[in-house]
Amino acid sequence: MLRSFKHMASLAMLMLPLAANATDAQTLAKAQGIPHPAVIAHRGASFDAPESTKPAYVLARDLGADYLELDLQRTRDNVLVVVHDDVLARTSDVAARFPERKASPVSAFTLEELKSLDAGTWFNQAYPQRAREAFRGLKILTLDEVIDIAEANPAHKPGLYIETKVPNQFPGIEQQLKQKLEARGWLDQPGRVILQTFDRNSLALLHQHMPKVPKILLLWVGKGAIEPASGKNFADSGEPDKAAFYARQEPKSEAEFLRWLDLAVKGGAIGTGPSATRAQLGEQSYADLIKPWMNKASHERGLLVHVYTLDEQVDFDKAMKAGVDGIFTNRAGELMRFYGRSPEKDEGQLLKTMGY
Repeated sequence: MLRSFKHMASLAMLMLPLAANATDAQTLAKAQGIPHPAVIAHRGASFDAPESTKPAYVLARDLGADYLELDLQRTRDNVLVVVHDDVLARTSDVAARFPERKASPVSAFTLEELKSLDAGTWFNQAYPQRAREAFRGLKILTLDEVIDIAEANPAHKPGLYIETKVPNQFPGIEQQLKQKLEARGWLDQPGRVILQTFDRNSLALLHQHMPKVPKILLLWVGKGAIEPASGKNFADSGEPDKAAFYARQEPKSEAEFLRWLDLAVKGGAIGTGPSATRAQLGEQSYADLIKPWMNKASHERGLLVHVYTLDEQVDFDKAMKAGVDGIFTNRAGELMRFYGRSPEKDEGQLLKTMGY
């Protein structure tokens, strides 16, 4: 499905006066040049390929996802790279390659050192039913390489949905990101880039450097974020099942939740990224922050709601009925099909065509 950001930019200009006081979510999205509802490929098509690697992002792009979602960190030699975890042990062979540094943060490694890691074999070991021999030896990507992927398919050029990860470790990363996006011509069209962060200070800096770029404040229930009614973090709870723990977590009050919406508006955000509880719980299931009243309160404040991270039809359906405006998903193809935007080829066919 061809997506024209230039066309959406024209729509955005037309809709800006109307959107100032609007609470209609589709109008709010159009005013920012953002598709509604949005398909946000979480670390790429990371159910079918190793997260944040080339096949994951190429697959998400060719499935027709609206955005390639990525986590931004910086190497010791000042290069912007795409890695989710603060340390590399889960998604690489760092323990074998640099055993004495296996617990070191991404920022302790040069780009050359990161590029020496195998970022694909772990996936084959963790998910043998989805393993592919060609995933062995995949490399960590730079931001430039993800931009190249997004630009490479003339029939569909997805946007980028970029999180500043652990931004306090990377002073100046917000300005550095602006310079990179500007140099690559990615700040010319409304909605082509969305910026996201859990960190309110980083939100303020992103807004300072890129005031016209849509920004999302990610929402989480826990100490230091939305204050939980339980007064506990998972690490302090002594419980073995993280998903079950989070399924019971709620903001300590309605006022506490609304306070965070107001902080998002004050910080320059045009939306929030709340967590959700999956029907089957499991990995990436957290507190339910997309109850209908929560989404209504967001819309009343002019905020879009992009929920993370859902993969099953039952969860897509529940979220959309609750009033969300887009979904972060590891299964972009499944979400496309749910929205009636079925890709021409399925995931297996595309991976085979790509040489995986």
